[in-house]
Amino acid sequence: MEQFLAQLLIFLGASVIAVPLAQKFKLGSVLGYLIAGMIIGPYCLSLIGEIDRVMHITEFGVVMMLFLVGLELQPALLWQMRVPILGMGGTQVLLTCSAVALTALALALPWRQAVAVGLIAALSSTAIVLQTLREKGLFNTTPGRSIFSVLLFQDLAVIPMLAVLPLLAMTTLKNGTIPGGTLIDITLLPTYQRFAIVILAIAGIYLIGRFGSRPLFRIIAATRQREIFIGTALALLIGASLLMTMVGLSPALGAFLAGVVLADSEYRHELESDIEPFKGLLLGIFFLSIGASINFTLIGERLWLIGGLVAALIVIKFAVLIITARVFKMSSDGMWLFAIALAQGGEFAFVLFQFAKINGVLPTILVETLVSVVALSMFLAPVLFLAYEKLVAPRLQASEETKPPDAIAGHGTRVILAGFGRLGIDVGRLLLSAGCRPIILDNDPANVDLLRRFGFEVYYGDASRLDLLEAAGAAEAKLLIITFGDLEKALDLVRLAGKHYPNLRIAVSAADRSATYEFMDLGVATIRRETFGSAMELGRDVLELLGHDPYEAYRITRLFHKKDQETLPELYKIHRQDRQNYISMYQQHNADLTELMQKDRIINLEEVDKAWTAPKVET
Repeated sequence: MEQFLAQLLIFLGASVIAVPLAQKFKLGSVLGYLIAGMIIGPYCLSLIGEIDRVMHITEFGVVMMLFLVGLELQPALLWQMRVPILGMGGTQVLLTCSAVALTALALALPWRQAVAVGLIAALSSTAIVLQTLREKGLFNTTPGRSIFSVLLFQDLAVIPMLAVLPLLAMTTLKNGTIPGGTLIDITLLPTYQRFAIVILAIAGIYLIGRFGSRPLFRIIAATRQREIFIGTALALLIGASLLMTMVGLSPALGAFLAGVVLADSEYRHELESDIEPFKGLLLGIFFLSIGASINFTLIGERLWLIGGLVAALIVIKFAVLIITARVFKMSSDGMWLFAIALAQGGEFAFVLFQFAKINGVLPTILVETLVSVVALSMFLAPVLFLAYEKLVAPRLQASEETKPPDAIAGHGTRVILAGFGRLGIDVGRLLLSAGCRPIILDNDPANVDLLRRFGFEVYYGDASRLDLLEAAGAAEAKLLIITFGDLEKALDLVRLAGKHYPNLRIAVSAADRSATYEFMDLGVATIRRETFGSAMELGRDVLELLGHDPYEAYRITRLFHKKDQETLPELYKIHRQDRQNYISMYQQHNADLTELMQKDRIINLEEVDKAWTAPKVET
């Protein structure tokens, strides 16, 4: 027990130190875990031992992650993704397996071993890739969904791989059998019976998750004991994983299927919040154990061989992924991210290599070498992400920006709308519905293409360029509306328009009070703070929920709005000269406004209590 606690303390201590440092240097948490694992591992400081046992336990973090991924995928959405899953995923696995197998044959491996290595090398790291995509906010992008589709197919492909690998065995085990499930050995059964058992196991997960889990969770939720709810969720997750293991399949598949089945459940969000802490902890320790498992002694002895194999694996997978992306017509930036993200080995390779060794498919010396190759490729995965972010993405963005702007027709417009994003699109819709047709400019080519499909007449180009403003008819226009999210670019456009078109009136959105002062410095008269109007609308709704009459709530918010606008010029005059005096004046205005509001209307707490018994909710 003491040894276990000491090992756990070392793992957690390494995480606490390494991950914040990695985040500080913008390396990502996964790379921080891997580096920490290398340092505390048996081949460096040797603070931990029995890495295989630790990895076997912490692989459950991967299982939990796939359960949470399944919870986010409703069956209808999964069906909609069938083309990228089967198409892109199947193409990648088939081409990678073929390319690696041919390379292995060229290195004089027997064909059975070459096929086995090709199958295992086709897998990528679900844990590292999904964690990195989430951290960088790329999971819900188009390339992010394509990456997830391929990873999902790879995880599903583990099932036939487990069935095929024993057939490639060059030797037979002493007892003449092949290890099967954990509690029962279905490999002793005929093939058709094994297939029937697998189908029954998957059907059992579906039926229990679809029809049995909701009444169970309803009963557990009624107890209002959160620890029992967590225990039930973990029991369901472990049960599904154990069932898949018993029939010789991947426990991650069982967890994923359970998550998909429960994706339509009303308890989905509660399950996510309960499982997430366990997943994060085990997944972090799993990454640590991968770093610790890198055998530097073996790498030192076979440095050129292992280094060459790592490079060959990454290059082959990268090339195959580029081909796959081109076949499915991905954009250039999406294609690079897609290829870089998946050009490494996967955590299931550790399991499959051991499975292949036990079944006599691969010799021990080859397995040890290939495990080091996969571990190093996984270590390089966050580094490749970092290289993409720092070197490749800026170049791709620069090349997109060099795209010539669209030819603009329709001079004589009264209004130019610069920026058609989350704010500009609503302003544009309002103007169009009122009969005003502005010239709309946006600098995001993907957004322009998307909006054109929705029927908007949007032109691609950088509105802060003088030639584009001229082409848009700024000399004849009456008004320029700026809704950029980029403050510096918006300020540049205001300066440019003020210099060359002094009669052009400007209306601009500002992210906050500080940005408002920046625009006031340039003499912009019409400025709207982006969140201020929404805050007033929400505040009015809250006052109504607190028992105010709708007109009274409207009058109070209008009064607050009026007084805030009146104080803005006074605060603006001193916001740069005297910071301390600015803060004092700001506090004084707030106090005066509060006093005025309380005199105007004192909220009756009894009315509030009554109002909350039947809150008003607008739909």
